[in-house]
Amino acid sequence: MHAMENSPFTSRLQTEAELRALLGEPGELVKRKQLSALDVHCRAFIALSPFLLLGTANADGECDVSPRGDAPGFVLALDNRHLVIPERPGNRRLDSLLNILQTGTAGLLFIIPGVEETLRVNGRAWVINDESLLAKMTAHGKQPVVAIGLEVRECFLHCAKAFKRSHLWQAERWPAREQLPSLAQMLMDQTCPPGITVEEMERYLAESYTKRLY
Repeated sequence: MHAMENSPFTSRLQTEAELRALLGEPGELVKRKQLSALDVHCRAFIALSPFLLLGTANADGECDVSPRGDAPGFVLALDNRHLVIPERPGNRRLDSLLNILQTGTAGLLFIIPGVEETLRVNGRAWVINDESLLAKMTAHGKQPVVAIGLEVRECFLHCAKAFKRSHLWQAERWPAREQLPSLAQMLMDQTCPPGITVEEMERYLAESYTKRLY
């Protein structure tokens, strides 16, 4: 274990051996559940999922996680090895897409509301603009300009411990929305745009949600 300069993390592990000594080895079931292709259960999970988290990294190893969501089944399964994720209009930062261009890899975490288990899918990734595939992902009359194609290398169902610990789906455990300022207020505080009021920012965000989802 080594100290890190100018960091609050004064002790860190360096090897897998150190980590395993503390946390142990995965059990046989954990090893066996990792698949190299989507089976019937994985494909059913994807078909019911309206939301996923997309993890990518650039060539320097800098990571990003971005949400993707739409109607259940918005991710197209071409077969048991290939998925297509439509790229709907966003903020044009393109973090995930630029990372995929650099490293050609991505990780997905599929979530179904009310279900505490999740599905993890990792593999090779590309930014694609195949017209025949994009047409299949048209929503509300809008066809995506590009999409993410993913070739599955590993996939497995993840147990519910994190969701149980967090009580994520228990509405009675949710914090009151008033405990957090509105997005408009937070953006005003962070960006200090000249000549714009909180009310104007609220209207801009509302218009974005109603007119620019697709």
